[in-house]
Amino acid sequence: MKYTFPLAAVVAMVLIAWIGASIPGMQYFFGIAVPYVAMALFLGGFCYRVIQWAKSPVPFKIPTTCGQQYSLPWIKQDKLEAPVNTSQVVARMFLEIVLFRSLWRNTKSTVHDGPKLTYESSRWLWMFGLLFHYSFLMIVLRHMRLFLDPVPGAIAGLEFMDGILQIGAPTMYLTDATIILGLLLLFGRRLVNRQVRYISLANDYFPLFLIFAIATTGILMRFFLRTDIDITAIKRLAVGLVTFQPAITADIGTIFYVHVFLVSVLLAYFPFSKLMHMGGVFLSPTRNMANDSRMHRHINPWNPDIKPHSYAGYEDEFREDMVEQGIPVEKPLPEKADD
Repeated sequence: MKYTFPLAAVVAMVLIAWIGASIPGMQYFFGIAVPYVAMALFLGGFCYRVIQWAKSPVPFKIPTTCGQQYSLPWIKQDKLEAPVNTSQVVARMFLEIVLFRSLWRNTKSTVHDGPKLTYESSRWLWMFGLLFHYSFLMIVLRHMRLFLDPVPGAIAGLEFMDGILQIGAPTMYLTDATIILGLLLLFGRRLVNRQVRYISLANDYFPLFLIFAIATTGILMRFFLRTDIDITAIKRLAVGLVTFQPAITADIGTIFYVHVFLVSVLLAYFPFSKLMHMGGVFLSPTRNMANDSRMHRHINPWNPDIKPHSYAGYEDEFREDMVEQGIPVEKPLPEKADD
């Protein structure tokens, strides 16, 4: 059930876009209306989630540390594992975001006969994760050439480096192969590793199937259905979308609308899924806080200004009820004046 529902949902979306885009007049819906709605949901949802996280209180110093903290002068500090100032925190966050440093130290535990528990390095997961994420980033940046006119030199340079091997005609980009490889390896891990398979849910498989479908339709457009695609009309539509002057001037091809619809679904789904770790990693207090609790007292800025309420004040407020319930009081009730 965890595999079939997400797979069936992606197949259904492909069929909906394929059949819908074949209906005259529906090209404007799948090529213009759906991308605008998806982008609005993506930007609005992304900002909302980030703002909600930023407003969340952090009552304690909770940085994750696994090295020697700043202590006596003759004890060497691990500045990346136990940072005590902003520059060290920035260096740690940079390595975490750019190189997935914590995933590099990933280990897996195995129970052998005995019983005997062992911990082994699992750096292949780091390699697969890095392969997938950087392939995805390169593809996104490379697609910017469709939305920009003229194309910046930096984007053209990235495109040249991605196709430097010049395999076939049209050019076979390296990231076309590596993103598929990364997806297959990450999906295979969820099937082969029984611990990961046990904790995996349908919403863990759905993004994998969806991104795989996006990559597959993109490869189909470039290599197998190229004659059905009008790249000039696609460029005109893409530039029109970002300038709020969209226009569909030719028969672009049904596979293009399927590809755009799947990308739109991913954008709309992104802020409400686990994919939001892209923004959440910057706001994780386990990573962005300095380990300086011995040097500075951490006061939660979200704490309300609570005025102290002494016992004497409490008793003055509830003395009559306390006496009525037989609770001892320090001061007796004042005597009532005779009528």
